[in-house]
Amino acid sequence: MPRYSHRSRTRKRNRGRFGPLFKLLCLVAVGVALTMGATVFFRVESVVISGNERYSQEEIIAASGIQVGDNLYGLNKVRIDQNIRTSLPYIGDLTINRALPNTIVITVTEWNAVARIAAPDPEQAAAIQKELAGEDPDAEPPPLAQESWLISVKGKLLEPAPEDSAAIAVTGLVPVDPQAGSVLKTADSQSQQFAALTTLLEELENSGITEQVSSIHFESTYLILRYLDRFDVKMKLHADFNYNIRLTQAIQLQIESEYTPQAAGSIDLTQEYGAVYSPAPPQDIS
Repeated sequence: MPRYSHRSRTRKRNRGRFGPLFKLLCLVAVGVALTMGATVFFRVESVVISGNERYSQEEIIAASGIQVGDNLYGLNKVRIDQNIRTSLPYIGDLTINRALPNTIVITVTEWNAVARIAAPDPEQAAAIQKELAGEDPDAEPPPLAQESWLISVKGKLLEPAPEDSAAIAVTGLVPVDPQAGSVLKTADSQSQQFAALTTLLEELENSGITEQVSSIHFESTYLILRYLDRFDVKMKLHADFNYNIRLTQAIQLQIESEYTPQAAGSIDLTQEYGAVYSPAPPQDIS
């Protein structure tokens, strides 16, 4: 009788010792089974594209690199995203989802070309080249833009601008080594201007007046925005552009009520004591 009690206690101790190991082995077996199941059964048979207008479904699928037969759970979404954005510059946002058992759904949003960066004049190009050469004397300076480029509201380079482009003309910024699908690069001395450009373009789009602006010119500490083809509006680079846009619209209405509906001139919003309006000479008013 005591011998039986000893064997019973031994078996209990063994079960307590190997219990956690048994559970771990079960979990591993389940994981392997699920992985094998996903590998064998969940294969890409179709890719569905939505939201596209400029690019065809075939172009987007080709750019994604997804192939029929790929493992549905083995796809690298980050790489697919990068492939599409780089190969197809007008693609802005996109989402990639799995639709079991065998479909990938890619939803895209396409950018619009809101501005065109003009090629620099020779004097400005020479100054930027000198700056770039000074940053690394042993390296060959990167090339500068030789033509105008279309950009998105976020500053993504889309393609060389056609001559008949109606996008906002931007001068005073020099694109460095421009490539379609990449974000506009500038020299360090123009980083503030680039930041101001993207912020301003976003505010213009949010305000719904992008088409009312024909050009933006950048200097070292300020910019000049051409509004309604009648007003040159001067703003600081670090201004609150949302506020400045609303202020410009209010000043425009006030000017037109005090002068004529076709009044023109310059509006200076950089002064500490308030906005300053200077009417255009009579011969410049259309």
